[in-house]
Amino acid sequence: MNLEILTPEKKLFSGEVYGVQMPGITGSFEVLDKHAPMVSALKAGKVKVLKDKTNAAAANYEVQGGFVEVLNNKVTVLVEGAVEL
Repeated sequence: MNLEILTPEKKLFSGEVYGVQMPGITGSFEVLDKHAPMVSALKAGKVKVLKDKTNAAAANYEVQGGFVEVLNNKVTVLVEGAVEL
């Protein structure tokens, strides 16, 4: 699936991934390939990008609050601010 992590200033990540773990406002959740369409609010926390099934090539970002949209096997994360860990 395709993932984009965007802030008002720049695009932090764009590419094909296995999955992504995010800090939802009611708890953390994970989105994998072919996930059902959804929109969710995010709280400040860690976003973990799973680049493959082994998690050996994971990337981590510390994000401020925002939103995520999952549609047609594309995940778009829109956050106020973020830094790569």
